[in-house]
Amino acid sequence: MAKKIEKTNAARLLDRAKISYDLVPYTVDEDNLAATHVAEELGEDIATVFKTLVLRGDRTGLFVCVIPGDKEVNLKAAARVSGDKKVDLIPMKELLPTTGYIRGGCSPIGMKRVLPTYIHATSIEHERIYISAGVRGLQIAISPHDLIRYVNATVADLCSAL
Repeated sequence: MAKKIEKTNAARLLDRAKISYDLVPYTVDEDNLAATHVAEELGEDIATVFKTLVLRGDRTGLFVCVIPGDKEVNLKAAARVSGDKKVDLIPMKELLPTTGYIRGGCSPIGMKRVLPTYIHATSIEHERIYISAGVRGLQIAISPHDLIRYVNATVADLCSAL
């Protein structure tokens, strides 16, 4: 008998909004939380597995970037789209108190407070993308258009190749 997948807060919020998605479990490697590992576990193209980063701008404060797992956020591009002069990733110790999520389980859906969200432009090239469901070991497969609408994201070029 298959193990029942526990719904996360992010999944419940999508249910409430009547947005279609699938919960997809994967095996967590505590020593390798990289999106590339998640993509391998899922058997999916890394270009469809997105990671959620939280940044702080010098003018606008906190915001979220959702980018492909094999890319790095381009801080200059993120500053430009967010209206900041300078931005940086928040320190890891601030992630849980700021978002309610831990590293490797940060979802753009259901953070403690709504933050401006930017999603990398390549997301809309895919029928479905994978984002964290809010816990390690569980991804949400969702239409990028539905995600963009739900989190009111701005689509922008945010990345540098790794």
